[in-house]
Order: sequence, then C-alpha cells, then structure tokens
Amino acid sequence: MEGWQVWDLVGRLGGQLRVIPGALLGWDMGAALAMANALGIDTLIVAELLPEIEAVMVRKLNEQMEGSRDGGTIGW
Repeated sequence: MEGWQVWDLVGRLGGQLRVIPGALLGWDMGAALAMANALGIDTLIVAELLPEIEAVMVRKLNEQMEGSRDGGTIGW
C-alpha cells in the first residue's frame, strides 16, 4: 500500500521542482516530506523510495529538454 501512496505523492510534486536554467535538479525533498506527512504517508517509506524515483525522473526530463534544444520536442 505504501508504494502506491508514494506514487500518488509523486503526482502531486509537480510544483516542487528545483530547476536552474537549462536543467532540472530534482524535487524539493523538504517539501515532499512535509506533503507526505500531511497526507499521512509514512515518511520513512517516502525517504526510501522517492530518491530512486527522482533520479529516473530527473534523468529522463533532462534528456527530453536536451533533445528539444537539438530540434526535438518535449513529450510532457
């Protein structure tokens, strides 16, 4: 059950992104943990799972942004 709760949390973190010009750095983990706590999600589970999901998300979105600079499009 906790895995699904973390996945739901991921969908809510769109406004909690840390970015610099030209690159996505990741989520604001303080805000993510606060949101998890407010939603009643076990923060230990969030702290274990979210960094793994974040790493994949950052890599894929940065690849898409790089492709859009080379003439491709971002598929958001």
